[in-house]
Amino acid sequence: MAITIAVTNQKGGVGKTTTSVNVAYFLAKAGKKTLLIDFDPQGNASSGLGIDKQAIEVTIAEVIMNPELVRGAILPTEYKNLSIIVAPSYLANTEVDLGQTEGRFTRLKQVVAEIEADYDYIIIDSPPSLSLLTVNGLIAANYILLPVQAEFYALEGLGQLLETMKLVRKGLNTSLELLGVLPTMMDSRTSLSGQVHEEIKKYFPEKVFENTIPRNIRLAEAPSHGLPVGAYDRFSKGARAYKALTKEIIERVGQ
Repeated sequence: MAITIAVTNQKGGVGKTTTSVNVAYFLAKAGKKTLLIDFDPQGNASSGLGIDKQAIEVTIAEVIMNPELVRGAILPTEYKNLSIIVAPSYLANTEVDLGQTEGRFTRLKQVVAEIEADYDYIIIDSPPSLSLLTVNGLIAANYILLPVQAEFYALEGLGQLLETMKLVRKGLNTSLELLGVLPTMMDSRTSLSGQVHEEIKKYFPEKVFENTIPRNIRLAEAPSHGLPVGAYDRFSKGARAYKALTKEIIERVGQ
């Protein structure tokens, strides 16, 4: 049965999609059969793997309304062990329709239930908001991976996300756990990154990953080439950081 991880933060620009794509890539490289579900209407995880979203007929938008369509939406990537379900831009409109649908909070959970026996890991790239889609991701997941940017306002707004997580745990997903908090865009040249890192550790005792993600030009360039950083420049600081993080994730979930 797959371990399902929702990568989520209601704040944009914190490295959420970069983390989803690169963790999925390095899980696959580690021999884990992995499915990446792009669940963000921006569809950046799909673009980050070099996929032409316009050419895809069955996407997560169709699947979320009809979970039985899921197998027809799974695309193999050029990387061994890694598949994806693409998100189209009209997923935002689908969310409106989803709000009128019976079982609207558990649709993604139904989707995952259809296919979880086929994978070791399912990674969900959530939207940067506390939307109905995000809540679907939390209900479908075993774990939350929370990227937090090393900047002054890093912890702002996280209280609301944690409150939502508590409500989900009380109701529709009692086993949901915070897998870990991931400091991203760390800059060793500034004292601010170190200070924010310490604040994050105080706020989330024993939940912060040992491995952090640095600011790295190769990491920033890779999506524009439609490549995970490990395929774009496997010797870069960004690639080494995500490879080490993925190893830590595997250890944390006990696989």
